[in-house]
Amino acid sequence: MGSKRLTFVLAALACSGLTACASVPAVSTAGNYATPIGTAPVTANPTDYSTALVCLNQYAKQNRIIAPRVAIGRIADYTGKEESDGSGRKVTQGASLLAMTAFAKAGMPMVERFDTSVSEFELKYANNKLISDRPAPGADVPADYRRILAGQVPGSDFYVVGGITELNYNIRSAGVDAYAGDKDTDGLKGNFKRRVFVMNIALDLRLVNTRTLEVVDVVAYQKQVVGREVSVGVFDFLNGNIFDISGGRGALEPIQLAVRALIERSVVEFSANLYGMPGPQGCMQFDPMGDATVGHTGAFVPAYNNLGTNNAQTREDPSRWNARRDPDLRDAERGRY
Repeated sequence: MGSKRLTFVLAALACSGLTACASVPAVSTAGNYATPIGTAPVTANPTDYSTALVCLNQYAKQNRIIAPRVAIGRIADYTGKEESDGSGRKVTQGASLLAMTAFAKAGMPMVERFDTSVSEFELKYANNKLISDRPAPGADVPADYRRILAGQVPGSDFYVVGGITELNYNIRSAGVDAYAGDKDTDGLKGNFKRRVFVMNIALDLRLVNTRTLEVVDVVAYQKQVVGREVSVGVFDFLNGNIFDISGGRGALEPIQLAVRALIERSVVEFSANLYGMPGPQGCMQFDPMGDATVGHTGAFVPAYNNLGTNNAQTREDPSRWNARRDPDLRDAERGRY
């Protein structure tokens, strides 16, 4: 009788669950059917080498080094590895973008060569006298067309190309599987599993002189990635009912973050070479009055002379500009300013 009652209860719960899933939820006052879960703030995405990149920038400013201009070319994925379900590549296809951010952290002057579609479009329109610059505020006459000047586009001195060349799975693994239980069919049984595996990813980059096409620097690095998995389970019959309880925990070091770390380490070496920096000992001193427009989030050029009041010092603060976490923003929304 107890078994039939349990079956009935489970069937009723399943029917109610299906009904709830099939029905259309009510629209909230915010105009949405559902509120997405997760309120983690946006944070910086540094690696263990981001601090070194910022140090390079401070070293160059302190010593007034005139750095060469760098362009980032194609840093492709040459591993050829794809997900087994056909959902895409195993490794990021945006390694060139990671390199741009890394050079920006190092304060290295850069020129755009990766995506020039907008510039080429505007150059074409300017050549046909179809584009004008914004007129001065309050001006009654329209702005004149934009003129094309010889030499207005600065060239690069060096450019970086290369690729992600290795992705090796399970270069080492270890694990333990344990199972114990009563020899009786209805007795208590349990299992325990623990696994650790290691894989690696490698990168090869080269720095090329733009004018002569000489390869002036080459860097090849690899980084190992570790994963862990632990699980435990219990199986038993109680009063004619089956109980199967299991739990586990697993973690895998992010592969794409490993690619970022590889690129940042490579850019540290390239930039130290271009700056003529002796090594990490150069980080012992830096200009405390520097403008601090470079950090773990990247770098920027101030639009106005407002270094003392802008947000250069707060870009890495996860609470800034967050509607839930920044008290200044909440007060502004409530009209307290």
